[in-house]
Amino acid sequence: MYLTIEKKAEIFAKHGKSAQDTGSAEGQVALFTFRINHLSQHLKTNRHDFATERSLVKLVGKRKSLLDYLKNKDITRYRAIIAELGLRK
Repeated sequence: MYLTIEKKAEIFAKHGKSAQDTGSAEGQVALFTFRINHLSQHLKTNRHDFATERSLVKLVGKRKSLLDYLKNKDITRYRAIIAELGLRK
């Protein structure tokens, strides 16, 4: 399994307020980014896995929605998470 409980806690501790703060937008965006990167690597070797491709598209949409929310709510938090994760926006 690529996403263990410890890995999730590490992601939320680094990008959220704490390891138990799983609801923050920054933590969710970081988790989605980790999962998107993993699925992208999987699809490079398994080109015909259409179920994974669909789930990847859904994750990208969820991440975009959260980023749009952050952009409208607090632009400094939005810019900080974009810079931390190296996203292109």
